[in-house]
Amino acid sequence: MDTKELIQRVRRVELKTRGLSDRIFSGEYHSAFKGRGMAFSENREYQHGDEIRTIDWNVTARMGHPFVKVFEEERELTVFLLIDISASNASGSQQRSKHELITELSALLAFSAMGNNDKVGAVLFSDQIELFIPPKKGRSHILRIIREIIEIDPIGTKTNISFALEHFMSAMKKRTIAFLISDFRDENFEKPLKQAGRRHDLVALRVTDPLDRNVPAVGWIPLQDPETGMHRWFNSGNRHSRKQHEVNERKRETNLKDLFARSGIDQAVLCTNRPYIQPLMQLFDRRG
Repeated sequence: MDTKELIQRVRRVELKTRGLSDRIFSGEYHSAFKGRGMAFSENREYQHGDEIRTIDWNVTARMGHPFVKVFEEERELTVFLLIDISASNASGSQQRSKHELITELSALLAFSAMGNNDKVGAVLFSDQIELFIPPKKGRSHILRIIREIIEIDPIGTKTNISFALEHFMSAMKKRTIAFLISDFRDENFEKPLKQAGRRHDLVALRVTDPLDRNVPAVGWIPLQDPETGMHRWFNSGNRHSRKQHEVNERKRETNLKDLFARSGIDQAVLCTNRPYIQPLMQLFDRRG
């Protein structure tokens, strides 16, 4: 990809996702992901209806009439994106690939965070850490994250969520809001998931594609696992084979849902062939 094409793609992502963030998500994001607490802002004179417990007795005694303390939410937050760029996310059967969906989701969350003056950082991972981007503020920083997601050519092909979570916890000591964005084609990551959920405000965004579950009936087709490179033939014309594939996928989805519930992790499911506004809004509403 040449520089001009890369800039155009980054710009298209920015125009789409920043517009959605400004019009729809900024208020919901603020409500769903609150600050660390309340910080003192100023004193003002007591007004009818103010709570007695907010009276600043020292100032009241000095001024000769009641004053109260005014507090504001501490809004300084750090948002961290854990972005799966393994080979399985290159697939997509209809409107866009999983990777394209992940790029848009990452940009939307980053611009929503920027709108609330939060820092944003990211780690791009496969079965290894492909790139770590320390948290910073500002539009140019967000555009760099988008550019890296679009442009990066990962060394690894498989998915290692455990390694990504452990690296994240090692790098980020203070509590952050973290989004784990993946198709979750991995196993045995429950322990680090629970640990990350206890230390940080962790949310799972699971990206899917219709072909994950429903294979069209077109006869024998060669399938290649994008992460292992292994080939096998699949008889899509056989109704039993297609049904078994669907059953296996439904079981995997149920297991993931149960895993997130056990770990106390909020999740949303987003599909390549459907708008992602509604599931994200539902996620934010549940947390608001």
